[in-house]
Amino acid sequence: MKPIWIVDDDQSIRFVLEKALLREELPTRSFTNTREVLAALDAAADDESQGPQVLVSDIRMPGGSGLELLDKIKQKHPGLPVIIMTAYSDLDSAVSAFQGGAFEYLPKPFDLPRAVELIRRAVDESQREEVAEERMVEAPEMLGQAPAMQDVFRAIGRLSQSNVTVLITGESGSGKELVARALHKHSPRASGPFVAINTAAIPKDLLESELFGHERGAFTGAQTMRRGRFEQAEGGTLFLDEIGDMPFDLQTRLLRVLSDGHFYRVGGHNAVKANVRVIAATHQDLEQRVKVGGFREDLFHRLNVIRLRLPALRERREDVPALTRHFLQQSAKQLGVDPKRISDAALAQLSGFGFPGNVRQLENICHWLTVMAPAQLIEPKDLPPEVLVGASGEASLPSLTAASASHVLAPERELVGELPASLTAPAQVVPAMSTQSPSASSASWESGLEQEAQALLAAGRHDVWDALTRRFESRLILTALANTRGRRIEAAQKLGIGRNTITRKIAELHLDRDATAE
Repeated sequence: MKPIWIVDDDQSIRFVLEKALLREELPTRSFTNTREVLAALDAAADDESQGPQVLVSDIRMPGGSGLELLDKIKQKHPGLPVIIMTAYSDLDSAVSAFQGGAFEYLPKPFDLPRAVELIRRAVDESQREEVAEERMVEAPEMLGQAPAMQDVFRAIGRLSQSNVTVLITGESGSGKELVARALHKHSPRASGPFVAINTAAIPKDLLESELFGHERGAFTGAQTMRRGRFEQAEGGTLFLDEIGDMPFDLQTRLLRVLSDGHFYRVGGHNAVKANVRVIAATHQDLEQRVKVGGFREDLFHRLNVIRLRLPALRERREDVPALTRHFLQQSAKQLGVDPKRISDAALAQLSGFGFPGNVRQLENICHWLTVMAPAQLIEPKDLPPEVLVGASGEASLPSLTAASASHVLAPERELVGELPASLTAPAQVVPAMSTQSPSASSASWESGLEQEAQALLAAGRHDVWDALTRRFESRLILTALANTRGRRIEAAQKLGIGRNTITRKIAELHLDRDATAE
């Protein structure tokens, strides 16, 4: 392994860190000023194995500051984790360090075990980023190691030399347009244009003109002839997103184009031949739309030649880490900043989230983290509120269709299980508080919570958050279960959480075992 470089004009600091790191079997190399470091980096330019794995630098030294060194290192070695140490624990130093791309900010005097643990974390992150950079030298157009995504990739490969119509189904944000672009890119029409239109985003009165164009004078404001999307996509691919929202009368015109390859511009009398491959996509259940009369059955069969289903992100959680790192790199490039790294704990929290917005939501979260995360290393506490609140998958349920949701929620008998007798009796804790007004009740428990937190903090506890959260969640779930006589699904619905969450929480909090005591 490459050494940890320590830069500090204080010999005692260098000595203490060297000995501590050597005990951890981490090699070190020490410097007294920034000039020595920059010279050593230049000497190691031809042999990366001679460079540092992590650099730990003081912020104020003769001959150049640690912040100046950080700036120069980030220009030449953007992926190198740099930890800034300083005895001057002021806001400006911390902000400057993080803005400059520091991995972490370590105020002096520091706790030696904490400093070693921080350096160890930086080493792990450095090694992980080295592997990630090797894999992402050229970012692929689509990412996915999950079996469900591999099936999609295989389908794209099989369809690569075909002009057949494809219907892509999947929840909003799952990447349907990416698949359509991949189908176009690997088809015989790749040299032609790829034209996309979201039929749900264009008003009904304008959609016909958007698709088929119009002749001059066809309607008020039509000053010139305009080519529609079908003509713009000539020789290429036309992607019709959210086809399930297309107005019924326009469905008839689309069916005619797909049937004989001809269409008329709005106000036109001469047929225009369409040499276009159509790929359609929808998040809706088109069979159900056909049954209720909202979608033409003959058009459905014309579009449904080959159907390609995209899995939701919660169905391929193993892809979340790679997608997260990809989007963090992408966001940093767009914003012109150094890409942030993400800890394993934060990745685990993200992977447990339900992602009702799928890949698009993950991409937005990565944009948010690039701007809002306070340090270069993203920890679980830095994740946005919706992830911290709902990292269990229940947030995804509202985005299911009514039919699939009823199928998921139907087998209540599988979730009720055996509960203690105390939970099948009416709740005893609720009436005790019901005599108070809502405001008095709220003030009472919040005051109690504050007192309990103060007592734990005064006792020197370092797990106050976890301890109080477990007690709060336990009492809340037990109260809801008592109210519903042990019916978990009903309790979850009343609490506003998902069935997966309440089942997992009951197991994590050992409520099946300890409910009587509670």
